[in-house]
Amino acid sequence: MNFQIDKTYSWDEVSDVHRAQHGIYQKNGVLISLLTDFGKINPCFPDSYGETNDTIDYTGSGRRGDQKVDIRNRALLDAVEEGTAVPLFNKLGVDRWQFLGNWTVSEPRYVFDENQNRMLWKFTLTKVKI
Repeated sequence: MNFQIDKTYSWDEVSDVHRAQHGIYQKNGVLISLLTDFGKINPCFPDSYGETNDTIDYTGSGRRGDQKVDIRNRALLDAVEEGTAVPLFNKLGVDRWQFLGNWTVSEPRYVFDENQNRMLWKFTLTKVKI
C-alpha cells in the first residue's frame, strides 16, 4: 500500500505493514515500522518532536522498570548501524492512524527519565526527504 503523508488510515490498513500491537515492529531482528502517540494516549512512551518537525525523540521498548536491550530495542540499535528508513504512524484515536512518512534512526542513548523514575532507551528519528 502506498501511504500518503499526513493522511489518516484505519488499523486494518496500517496492519498491512505494522503487523503487531507493539510500537516497534521488527521481523527476525530487522526493524520494519514504528508507531507513536507522542505520549498522549500511552504516557510511558513520551515521544516528542525535536527542534523541528523533521526530528523526533523516540522512546524504546518496555513499559515498566528500566528498559532493556530486548529484541525491539536491538532492532532499533541495528537500524542505526544500517541506516534503515521505516514508516512511522501516529495514533490519533481509536482506529485513526496518521502516516508521518519514512524515518531513519540515529543517536541511541540510555537515559534516566525523572518523570518515570527509570532508564529509557531514546533514539533520534529523522524524516526522510522525498
